[in-house]
Amino acid sequence: MTARGIDVVRAHLAKLPPSASLSIAERRAQYDRAERVFPTPADVKVETVTAPERPAEWLRPPGIRTDAAVLYLHGGGYVIGSPRSHRHLAAAIARAAGTAALLLDYRLAPEHPFPAALEDALAAYRWLLQSHRPEDIVFSGESAGAGLAIAAAMALRDAGDPAPAGIIALSPFVDCALKGEAIHRRNGEDPIVEIDTLAYMVSSYFQTSSPVDPLVSPIYGDFRGLPPLLIQAGRKEVLVDEAMGLAARAEAQGVKATLELYDERLHIFSLFPFLPNAARALAAVRAFVAGGKR
Repeated sequence: MTARGIDVVRAHLAKLPPSASLSIAERRAQYDRAERVFPTPADVKVETVTAPERPAEWLRPPGIRTDAAVLYLHGGGYVIGSPRSHRHLAAAIARAAGTAALLLDYRLAPEHPFPAALEDALAAYRWLLQSHRPEDIVFSGESAGAGLAIAAAMALRDAGDPAPAGIIALSPFVDCALKGEAIHRRNGEDPIVEIDTLAYMVSSYFQTSSPVDPLVSPIYGDFRGLPPLLIQAGRKEVLVDEAMGLAARAEAQGVKATLELYDERLHIFSLFPFLPNAARALAAVRAFVAGGKR
């Protein structure tokens, strides 16, 4: 099934102009067209809000808890991505968690470099705290969104804010210094992720900051006091070293980290609902939210 996912992505990309020839605005528009391929399920209610300063969407599947929430931070290398491109995945996480999801449209680089995205995530969480208990909030994100979720948890701890109940990190991208071995050895294997594009994105994000600043690249940070993590990745994906390193560092510092590696090569395989492992991963999310948190 891994090959099927790779083939679907490559077939889709073959119909599009080479990404190197596109402007940032064109890349963002191209990414947002994912909603045509993976539409939001009709039974999910979508409500646009401001939370408190940035646009966001409440996604509410049927039969959910009304007193709990997932704060979802989308991926896209801090340069592309929006609620339009990730609504279907955030809705799937919300359904699995049995809660609403607040899908944040945080500011993007290079127009808004670090720490803009982090500031937006912190503001959204503090806004949620006005109506939810911290133990009823879970952070979730994929790729760069997972890195942002973990960085936000670190910043909240350092500021003395209450921590969320847990963090769900899907194919986490947590090293903007690009030091992982697999990211270089497997370059070219995944049509979504390749080293030159990643290098461009992260340099657009951190700009004058250090790529190893823990709030830029949380793999280098202090995990003590963070909530439990559920980390999911493909066993053969380009960023698998980051998932494994993240779990190891968290556990070494006394944080509960559940690492789940699936037989997939495609980055963020959970984006593709036709893959059986996507359903299995969502079932693990359901179990984590129900009983795997602290």
